[in-house]
Amino acid sequence: MAHADILAANGLTEAQVTGGTLAVHTPIDGAEIARLKTHTAEDVRAMIAKGVQAFAAWRTVPAPRRGELVRLFGDELRAEKENLGRLVTLECGKILQEGLGEVQEMIDICDFAVGLSRQLYGLTLASERPGHAMRESWHPMGVCGVITAFNFPVAPWAWNAALALICGDPVIWKPSEKTPLCALATQKIFEKALAKFGDAPDGLLQVVVGERDVGEALVESHDVPIISATGSTRMGRAVGPKVAERFGRAILELGGNNAMIVAPSADMEMALRAIVFSAVGTTGQRCTSLRRLIVHEEIYDHLMPRLKAAYETLPIGDPLADGILVGPLIDGLAFDGMERALEQAQAEGGAIDGGGRVLANQFPDAHYVRPAIVEMPSQTDIVRQETFAPILYGMKYRELSDAIAIHNDVPQGLSSCIFSTDVRESETFLSAVGSDCGIANVNIGPSGAEIGGAFGGEKETGGGRESGSDAWKGYMRRQTNTVNYSRDLPLAQGIKFEI
Repeated sequence: MAHADILAANGLTEAQVTGGTLAVHTPIDGAEIARLKTHTAEDVRAMIAKGVQAFAAWRTVPAPRRGELVRLFGDELRAEKENLGRLVTLECGKILQEGLGEVQEMIDICDFAVGLSRQLYGLTLASERPGHAMRESWHPMGVCGVITAFNFPVAPWAWNAALALICGDPVIWKPSEKTPLCALATQKIFEKALAKFGDAPDGLLQVVVGERDVGEALVESHDVPIISATGSTRMGRAVGPKVAERFGRAILELGGNNAMIVAPSADMEMALRAIVFSAVGTTGQRCTSLRRLIVHEEIYDHLMPRLKAAYETLPIGDPLADGILVGPLIDGLAFDGMERALEQAQAEGGAIDGGGRVLANQFPDAHYVRPAIVEMPSQTDIVRQETFAPILYGMKYRELSDAIAIHNDVPQGLSSCIFSTDVRESETFLSAVGSDCGIANVNIGPSGAEIGGAFGGEKETGGGRESGSDAWKGYMRRQTNTVNYSRDLPLAQGIKFEI
């Protein structure tokens, strides 16, 4: 299917994708596929005002009724899964199976949120005063700003938006300037659900197209109490303090430098498959990509040759084509970053297998690469950094405690895993002395999280949680209520105050 046909299938007209100043390129061949009109900071302030008006009405709608809108949206996504999945692939370069999988994540979180709309539970608390009742209640909080990254152009938005909407919060979405078309297409799908819903206030979902200046207008507004930002640690360092300065709430999902420990007892066949997908899926451009492989010295020399052989057979090419497993990097900047990391790794004693640009003759304006395995003598400076590219650093360990120490000795704390059939090793890894990450897995790679669990991590990953579990609390305000149904007025802590 031609690039223009994918845009048309997603309802993006020529008038919408031409005549602007923001050039959008597909990483598949580097071609310009759109030139969008952008918003100004003043436009953003007008959107925020519209969102505030929408909040005044939406917060009064019963939560199960709000869930009905999200249910309808999920149905529309099911109907458009193929089209939107192709657009995800076209715009960010991940293979089609992963593009479709990302849309499925949107559908899954809609299903989760619909059920949740009847389960926004508070607690009944025991009062120390006779004739008093205490309870905890949760209320809508206000406009929720969502900033998303290029590598997952739709799913993280949906993790936030589906929960925010059932919690009573309108959403303003600032997508990456590299992948705005997916946001515009999603907005059209949402509008179909709105039309079937019938009585929703105007302004429940707005999309901001632009670069840093419009994102800053969203982040700095006192009328946007919640900012959820997915992206690099550098971006989080800019967003977090600005939100904190105005006492807003930041939900930050930032970088990852994820590791796998492969123990002597591991199922080697299963570990091998998990390593390859986790390390090269999305061409290493997932926040949960496997970047560090910590292998017991007894099995290191058995595993590494097999892993290198598997890398040699990886089909690299157009991610829309059948059978391809590795698509392109997003752009030339990403390629340059990969090259610099490999140069530094070599300078720090690394032995490199793979790497380098491929298919340059076929795609001169795109950046396809050979995934790299780098055997390192230890965890050096470059290993402790996150490079958003398919580089896998391999290291040896002797004792499990040493492996866990290596594992935790990085600034990031998103996802982690151990491959072991020893219950003691596995439970140690999941314990307080094990992985320090927000996600810790056993016999599963670090990528591919399900929407049922809260997604996010610690340290420089930002501490935020999106998607499932009780992440909905991030979009609501907690209120403690005390009701005196007696005829007396006892004070707490037994204080006597007679007048």
